[in-house]
Amino acid sequence: MAIEQRWCALLVAGALLAGSAAAQSPLLDAKVEREVHAATGEAFTPAAADEAEAMDRFAAYTLALARRDFDAAYGMLRLSFQASSPRLEWEMNFRKRAALWADGRIRVLRLSWYSDPAGQPRGLYAAFDFRGDRKDGTMDCGYVAVHRAEPGAPFTIVRTDTTEVPVQFMEEGVPKAEVLRQLPCYLGKGIATDF
Repeated sequence: MAIEQRWCALLVAGALLAGSAAAQSPLLDAKVEREVHAATGEAFTPAAADEAEAMDRFAAYTLALARRDFDAAYGMLRLSFQASSPRLEWEMNFRKRAALWADGRIRVLRLSWYSDPAGQPRGLYAAFDFRGDRKDGTMDCGYVAVHRAEPGAPFTIVRTDTTEVPVQFMEEGVPKAEVLRQLPCYLGKGIATDF
């Protein structure tokens, strides 16, 4: 099944599962920037199935957070991520916020692939750089990285980082220039952030 068709099906399923949650499942279309980083001397091209499985994990994690299903979201974290982020502390960091980055409309801006990166456990990694826009005008930007240790294994969440830009620092849907230069996230080629 084509990736676009899989996402139509996943969006429908996600909407049914999300119930009253406001978040939309992020889309991954042909316009999304893609990069591939392979270990020295290796040729690597991610398969369509790799992309679909990595995106499924990213979308499932996003929708779980939007539903405030912290059990499901935490269960998607790699064990080493769980070990460095004890469950109670991890969940309380989400619960203390009135709204989460997963509450808005999320757009994947770039998908970066890494095969056996130096200094990391072996396997296939994908990093989803995204921008999220909430109904109140707040913008979020950041990334979620997933990892698969071996073919056939499920992808797990290995790292996340998100920056919130409150509405008072936005101007016509774009962060003000002085804020934009300070953002530690990717917003597109030629956009001058501190990433």
